[in-house]
Amino acid sequence: MTDEKRVELTGKVENVIAQIRPYLQQDGGDIQFVGITDENIVNVELTGACGSCPYSMMTLKGGVEAAVKKAIPEIKAVEAIRSY
Repeated sequence: MTDEKRVELTGKVENVIAQIRPYLQQDGGDIQFVGITDENIVNVELTGACGSCPYSMMTLKGGVEAAVKKAIPEIKAVEAIRSY
């Protein structure tokens, strides 16, 4: 992926995440954009209540990933990472 394409996709992904973030924050959670791989997989970190919620993967796949892929069809998946 070219740097130009990565910057373009990053901006689009950050915009979608910004639209989703208030819903997660209402429940005490949050989401942070980490990066995009060369395979068009978005890495995010779930924080706050989302970091330990047993339903976080359902939220991630059914909510966040669905919204990102709908808005940006080039994106293949959204995956949560943990920062240590």
